[in-house]
Amino acid sequence: MSPLVIRGLQHLGIPVTRIDRSSLFYQRLGFTVEMSTTLKEETGNTRVTMLKNGNLMIELYERPLIENSGFLGRSDGFIDHVALDVPDIDAALKEIKSMGLPVLEENAPVKLPFWQKGVRFFTVRGPDGEKIEFNQRL
Repeated sequence: MSPLVIRGLQHLGIPVTRIDRSSLFYQRLGFTVEMSTTLKEETGNTRVTMLKNGNLMIELYERPLIENSGFLGRSDGFIDHVALDVPDIDAALKEIKSMGLPVLEENAPVKLPFWQKGVRFFTVRGPDGEKIEFNQRL
């Protein structure tokens, strides 16, 4: 049997409660809208936006939030964080702070002993609570 060929990450799907707000948030991070559409489904219409930055594609899809039970029509788990690879973590941190986005780590960027030389990272929250990690592999 031949090994499964995987060329890389195709996209990340993130459920959001207000797609316009989330789309603008990711556009502030440098993503551009590649496609927007509305899917007709049995549970109602679902607005979908695909955003791209470099080789990374993010699919946002709108789902209303139901109190104490998560997103409507959603039984799958949620992504804990999306890690974005940056060439200069200090420059990225400066840019994020200039946007007025709160950084979650008190002593950012944080260094971890991953890989051979380590990584440095910090995170922010998206409009629906998703964590966006900016990560530089050293």
